[in-house]
Amino acid sequence: MSVTAAKGFRAAGVAAGIKDSGNPDLALVVNDGPRRAAAGVFTSNRVKAAPVLWSEQVLKGGQVSAVVLNSGGANACTGPKGFQDTHATAEKVADVLGLGAGEVAVASTGLIGVTLPMDKLLPGVETAAAALSGHGGEKAAIAIKTTDSVHKTAVAEGAGWTVGGMAKGAGMLAPGLATMLVVLTTDADLPAADLDKALREATRLTFDRVDSDGCMSTNDTVLLLASGAAEVTPEYAEFADAVRQVCDDLARQLIGDAEGASKDIRIEVVGAASEDDAVEVGRSIARNNLLKCAIHGEDPNWGRVLSAIGTTSAAFEPDRLNVAINDVWVCRNGSVGEDRDLVDMRYREVRITADLAAGSESAVIWANDLTADYVHENSAYSS
Repeated sequence: MSVTAAKGFRAAGVAAGIKDSGNPDLALVVNDGPRRAAAGVFTSNRVKAAPVLWSEQVLKGGQVSAVVLNSGGANACTGPKGFQDTHATAEKVADVLGLGAGEVAVASTGLIGVTLPMDKLLPGVETAAAALSGHGGEKAAIAIKTTDSVHKTAVAEGAGWTVGGMAKGAGMLAPGLATMLVVLTTDADLPAADLDKALREATRLTFDRVDSDGCMSTNDTVLLLASGAAEVTPEYAEFADAVRQVCDDLARQLIGDAEGASKDIRIEVVGAASEDDAVEVGRSIARNNLLKCAIHGEDPNWGRVLSAIGTTSAAFEPDRLNVAINDVWVCRNGSVGEDRDLVDMRYREVRITADLAAGSESAVIWANDLTADYVHENSAYSS
């Protein structure tokens, strides 16, 4: 159920001492081939962490043989030394595994503005390399956790081939991507161009539509590696669908583990004039703190949905808007609809449907409620 579900991959997760807690904090994923095609998608934040800048360059070659990931420090906003440390990390992995540093992607997560303890990280690479195993995917997933309460893995099976993956992320979840590290693997035999196309489309429909708190990370990294070990080249559409399934599964796990959340909110915008309009409206609803507080209080306050819609540039007529909360159409034609007391909000998932009555396009955005626990989580310590 992780990055080692596909043939041709080994992984490890170890405690290198980067975290003061002593918990696992360093992961290594190795592609043993015979192919080493790869693709990557990264944060669109203009402030990018050193490992993002490094890995963006690595992915231009369309080939990755290993990924090293650490939690306990983002290595973001650390200046020239931060980039030197990323380079040194890649060089260490390359040396231990007999690779070139240009084949090693690097990813980091944790506190921004703090340099990594290289005296612990580099020996940790050796420890991780010694622990590499075809059954090491779960340990790798555990090692990349920060405020995550659970580790996150997913898998999809094709006809003789597999796509597996792991992710971390629990807060600062907003496009581009989320504050997350994701590694996907497949034993299908596909060129880097196909991997890139499938990954970008999957990301657009999944990770880019998770919006917990409107905050964009400096470290977002999603990688897809192909070993070709299954010796099968699936139809592109079938493969792309499997990648999307794994990304969707992981994205749902991210929102389900969002810091302090007690409700998962599925926002579906229908009847939009364009997909862009649907996404813009969905995102506006997802980021409305008044609505998020109402959802936490189990109050079906549909007026706050309309207010959020009204801040967008989407095409609609206010007197044609319809809103349902948990399938009860509490707003019809921009006014009072069914009795709001019919809305049952006792359960974890809350479904909001916003009908713009302006076209045939739609989009789904996932968000969560705003709680006192979220405020505590993000004020009690640096994050």
